Amino acid sequence: MLNPTPADRLCDATGHPYFLWDSEMTLREFVDALSDPDPDVRAYYTGKLMRQAKPDDVFEFVTARTIRALWPRLERYLGQKRAFWTWIFDRWESQGRVWR
Repeated sequence: MLNPTPADRLCDATGHPYFLWDSEMTLREFVDALSDPDPDVRAYYTGKLMRQAKPDDVFEFVTARTIRALWPRLERYLGQKRAFWTWIFDRWESQGRVWR
């Protein structure tokens, strides 16, 4: 069961999400970037999300299937979180879970 951050606590009064502490992007701009036609742009912002947001919040913005499709492009953006995300998806696969 996931426990995402409540919508009223996700952003500050200016629309800036907590996980974009190193950027001036608003949540709307960030969501738009996750839908960019360029897969490298989507990979960068998905990786940033996976690196800086709570894991439960990641799945409020992208699906596991999206992550799987972008994995070869995004894993370089995960930094120290790469091991965590690799472990999570390896565990899911070992339990026969499908990437949805």
